[in-house]
Amino acid sequence: MPRFGELEEQVMLRLWATDRPLQVREVREALKPDRELAHTTVMTVLDKLYRKGWLRRESVGRAYAYSPVMSREAYTATLMHEAWSVAGRPATALVYFIEAMTPDQVEALRDALRVATAVLEAEQPATDQERPRSA
Repeated sequence: MPRFGELEEQVMLRLWATDRPLQVREVREALKPDRELAHTTVMTVLDKLYRKGWLRRESVGRAYAYSPVMSREAYTATLMHEAWSVAGRPATALVYFIEAMTPDQVEALRDALRVATAVLEAEQPATDQERPRSA
């Protein structure tokens, strides 16, 4: 999965931070005061992200409103998965990754593992021994 360019990343961060589609002028305003960009520059970036498949757009009058195709968390998880999948020794890479975590990140990982384990266990079909017998 390709990574975003610097301006694309800033635009995506603004879109991920909202709960509704944004028009070009709204994205431009959200980028201020960090970035003073021309309306056409923001429009071009949004159009490129749309054409790359990162955004969906809907017509709002004579303009478009843009929203991300995937959440920031889903994007991050995809990057993490891809980075891990190219490791020569995935288990070792995971150990290095965990060793670099802050205590809060380790706690978040523990919470995520508890949730994921519960979801996986709930999705597994009962084995013959666990199924109730019909009379």
